[in-house]
Amino acid sequence: MAFHEVRFPASLSLGAVGRPERRTQIVSLASGHEERNTPWQHSRRRYDAGLGLRTLDDIETVIAFFEARQGQLHGFRWKDWADFKSGAASKPVSHLDQVIGQGDGVTRTFQLIKSYRSAGNVYVRPITKVVAGSVSVAGGGDPRPVAGEYIVDAAQGLVTFAAPPDIGLPVTAGFEFDVPVRFDTDAVRVSVSSFNAGEVPSIPVLEIRL
Repeated sequence: MAFHEVRFPASLSLGAVGRPERRTQIVSLASGHEERNTPWQHSRRRYDAGLGLRTLDDIETVIAFFEARQGQLHGFRWKDWADFKSGAASKPVSHLDQVIGQGDGVTRTFQLIKSYRSAGNVYVRPITKVVAGSVSVAGGGDPRPVAGEYIVDAAQGLVTFAAPPDIGLPVTAGFEFDVPVRFDTDAVRVSVSSFNAGEVPSIPVLEIRL
């Protein structure tokens, strides 16, 4: 299996429906209490690409994209319009959005992440497929982003500094990102007459682990 560094047409994913999902194992005890556990460290997202189709040209575009990926064989990028920025969806990207690490005087490479916070709990999501040219990095809370001091691997979500940040220096970043996915079917079934009558085909898309 390969991963194609190409994004599903963003204009079509705009109308898609998606959701993060978790896997929770629940054991009911004789006392009526429960024991809950999960084998997944990270959530996984599912989408339906069919819901974004509006015209027959859209169908042709999706079929061409599907064929070029050979169905489920090759992964690709997906823009999740509900969650594609390092910060709030209503605000522009800022180099202070996410704390991605702390300098130790040795480490030069940092993984981009996004933290989800609620009621004192935090889930840290690794971000691997960033949008090229969207990443801005700062060190030590400096309101000015650093320039020319790092390179970004947009395919892996890695920021590598020319020199390791100083010990104790917080490293922050802002960025836009895509979700690595594949089609979750090897067959796209479309009836032109049904589509013209308002029946939208289902084209499932599934996040993949890299």
